[in-house]
Amino acid sequence: MQIAVVVGNPKPHSRTFAVASAVAQSVAARLDGAVTMEVDLALVADEIFKWPSDEMVRLNESVASCDVLIVASPTYKATYTGLLKAFLDRYPSNGLGGVVAIPVMTGASQLHAMSIDTGLRPLLVELGASVPTRGLYFLMSQMPDLEQVVELWTQENLSPGGLVGPSTRPAPPTKD
Repeated sequence: MQIAVVVGNPKPHSRTFAVASAVAQSVAARLDGAVTMEVDLALVADEIFKWPSDEMVRLNESVASCDVLIVASPTYKATYTGLLKAFLDRYPSNGLGGVVAIPVMTGASQLHAMSIDTGLRPLLVELGASVPTRGLYFLMSQMPDLEQVVELWTQENLSPGGLVGPSTRPAPPTKD
């Protein structure tokens, strides 16, 4: 199982990158997978708007060929960054078909926690990715507890056999 990380923070080596990497490591440990690539978009920002760009074609193809994709962004104006959007705009419709995506967003306030479901999840689904779990909205005040927060999220969203989501969770018992 190949796991990729894409982080859309304009600041290189950001705290958002640290959170996304922690999620990827936790997912990899649960799914017997390996983190095969981490893309810090801040380090390739000068290439994102170049058409054509062999480097961006290579990155997009590598990301699209992974099994699980962790997509992370800080919350900017109640949604994801333009840097992340510009990278994802390079994909055609269904360009992430067959990929399981896990949205991760960071922020300073719980007020924007729904930005995962109102902004990032719909974009990933539009690109054909499956998004079977809740995303992780990580408050920056939780940085000292990063490993514990990620472990709790992982326990709640991954089963021993794989990703848990609406389509894979057992149905609640019905009353006869």
